Amino acid sequence: MNYFIVLFTMLTTLLVAQTSSVIPISKTKFLHIDKDGERHNVDMKGKDFILISMREENSDGRFYAVDKDGTVWLSSGITSGIDNFTPSGVWSVLRKKRYHMSNAYPDEDGINNMDYSLFFTNKGHAIHKGSMTGMSHGCIHVHKRVIPSLFNWAWLGMPVLTTRRSYMPYAKGDLKKIYRQVIKVKRRADHSRRTFHR
Repeated sequence: MNYFIVLFTMLTTLLVAQTSSVIPISKTKFLHIDKDGERHNVDMKGKDFILISMREENSDGRFYAVDKDGTVWLSSGITSGIDNFTPSGVWSVLRKKRYHMSNAYPDEDGINNMDYSLFFTNKGHAIHKGSMTGMSHGCIHVHKRVIPSLFNWAWLGMPVLTTRRSYMPYAKGDLKKIYRQVIKVKRRADHSRRTFHR
């Protein structure tokens, strides 16, 4: 039993040592600490990019689409990989695939389970349409109503930053502008609808 505990501890330490970290400093500036512990400043000013804040403690569980003028124009909740299966780091969109079925985790029904895929690692990690209730095997799941907009906006080579930190303090102002136009609909007793704008 002690052998397994020692082995597990060694493997966990090795996996953690080989991961990198991305720390938001401002809306478009980040500190990237690579797997060797070296620090790199990443400046995204003037660039379109996607930022993923994992669905974990101390992060947002959201993606943010940021255009080249630094405005967050689209954001939504996500689910990400269990137990650090989704790597942190600075990546880029390597390929786009509108219809795709996972090779590693195919759907039993033969249905595509990774539609609107934006692959950002060579190991198969992708942002794609997926379940918003369960954790993934490492991919980033986005709601089916939101993913088409992100997929159509993204281009090959677009930067993708994945972090285990919160980006909300930098995105909050833009998100308030985006979502203040929420429409509330109330049904009257006569079943007609009345619309309220915020």
